[in-house]
Amino acid sequence: MASTTRAAAFVALLLSTAATAHEDHMDKIEEGHAISGDPIDSILWIHILIQSLAWGIIFPTGMVLGIIRSKWHVPVQTVGSLLAIVGFFLGHKHKGRQFSTNMHAKFVPYIMLMLVAQVAMGVYLKLHLERGINAKIRKVVIKIHGVVGKALPLVTWVQFVFGGITALGFCRADHTGQCLAHFIMGGAFIAYGIILIILLLVGQDWLRRTGRSQEFFDSLVIAAWGCVNTFTEHRWGKPWAGNDLQHTSMGVIWWAAGLVGVWLSRTRGGRPKRNLIPGIVIFVTGWAMSAHPQHLPISTMIHTVFGYTLMAAGAARIIEISFVLKDSSAISADGSDPNSFQYLTPFLLIAGGFMFMGATEEQMQLLADAHVTHVSYVLILLSIAFLLFLFVNMLLHLYAVHAWGQDIKADAEAPRMNGLTNGHANGQPNGYARANSRVRDAEEFELEGLDSEDEDDDVLDNKERRPLVAQH
Repeated sequence: MASTTRAAAFVALLLSTAATAHEDHMDKIEEGHAISGDPIDSILWIHILIQSLAWGIIFPTGMVLGIIRSKWHVPVQTVGSLLAIVGFFLGHKHKGRQFSTNMHAKFVPYIMLMLVAQVAMGVYLKLHLERGINAKIRKVVIKIHGVVGKALPLVTWVQFVFGGITALGFCRADHTGQCLAHFIMGGAFIAYGIILIILLLVGQDWLRRTGRSQEFFDSLVIAAWGCVNTFTEHRWGKPWAGNDLQHTSMGVIWWAAGLVGVWLSRTRGGRPKRNLIPGIVIFVTGWAMSAHPQHLPISTMIHTVFGYTLMAAGAARIIEISFVLKDSSAISADGSDPNSFQYLTPFLLIAGGFMFMGATEEQMQLLADAHVTHVSYVLILLSIAFLLFLFVNMLLHLYAVHAWGQDIKADAEAPRMNGLTNGHANGQPNGYARANSRVRDAEEFELEGLDSEDEDDDVLDNKERRPLVAQH
C-alpha cells in the first residue's frame, strides 16, 4: 500500500509540475513578444538533447522490440523512461530564455500521462497475473498497451513541433493559420513517405490480403484531403485574397483525381490494379508549389525547390510503376528485395515534407535577417531528411529480420521472380512459404495495430485446459 501511495504521489508531482510550468518565469518578456531576448542556456539544451534521445530514438526502438517480443523491450523502455523523467525536470529548471504560455508546456501533462500509463501497464503485464479476473483484464491491457505504444511516436512528433515553435516564439496571432498549413501538410508528406517505406519493406503480404492495390488507399486519402482543402482554404462569403484561389483549386484537383485513382484501382474482374494517378497528383502539386507567389526572395527559392522535389517524387513514382514494376505490386513477393529505385519516392516525399515545414513566413524572415542562403538551408533540411530516412529503415530492418528470420539470408543468392502480376506469381521465392505465417502474424500486429495476440494468453489457455484432461 505504501509503494502504491508513493507511486501515486510521484505521478501527481509530475502532472502538477507540468501544469504550472513557466508560470513564474515571464518577467523578462516584452509586451507583444512570446519569448525574452535571452539565449537558450545549457540546461535547456541538455533538456532538448535528452528528450530527443528518449522520445525520438529510444522509445521508437523499444516499440519495435515490443512488437517482435524481444527480451530487450523492457530494458530499452526503462532507460528511455528514466531519461524522459530527467529531461522533464530539467525543462523546468532552466534559466536564460523565458517563454510565455505555450502549447509545448500545455501538452506536457498529456504526453507524460501516456508515459506513466505505459509504464504502469508494462509493470502489470510483467507481473503475469493470469488467474481469475486478471485473465480478462490482461487481454484488455495488452491491446491498450499496444495502441498507446504505437501512438507515442505520433504524439512525440507533435510535441517536438510544439517545442521548436515555442523555442523561437513563432506561430502566434496572424501567423497561426499559416503555421498550421505548413506543419500539417509538410508532416503529411513525411508520413506518406514513411508509410510507403513500410509498405515497400514489410507490408506486401498485408497489402495482398486487403485485396486492394496501393493506389486505392493513396487515392482515397488524396480525395478526402482534397475535399477538406476545397472548403477550408477560403473563408466562403468573403472576398478572395492572397493565394486562396490557388489553394482551393489545388483541393479540387486532389479530390477529382483521387476519385479517378479509386476507380482505376481495380480491374473489370475485381482484381487490384496499379495506376499512375497518385504520382500525377504529386507531380502537379509540386509544379503548383514551385510557382507559389512569396514575399521574400529566399521564400520563393525554398518553395521552388520544394515544388521540384515533389515533382521528382511524382515522376519517380510513375517510372517505378510503369517501368520498374510494370504494374506489379512488388519485385519479390515478400518485399525483402526491393529495387533500389523504389527507395527514391519515399525519400523525396520526406525531404519535401521537411522543406515545406521549414518554409513558414517567420522562418523565412529569420533566415533572411541572418543572411542564410537557400542553398545552405536546403542542404541542412536534406541532411535531416536523410537521418530520418535512415532511422526508419533501421527500425524496419530490425522488425523484418525477426519476421523473416534466416530465410532472407537463404534467399540472398536466389534469382528474382519476374513477371509478377499484382504481386502474384506462379511460384514463390525460396523460404517465403515457410515464413509466410510468421510474416502474416507480425504484419498484422504492426500495420493493423489491434490484431495482436499475446503468447502468454495461449500459455494461460493451455494451463487451464491441462487439469481437465488429466482428470479423465
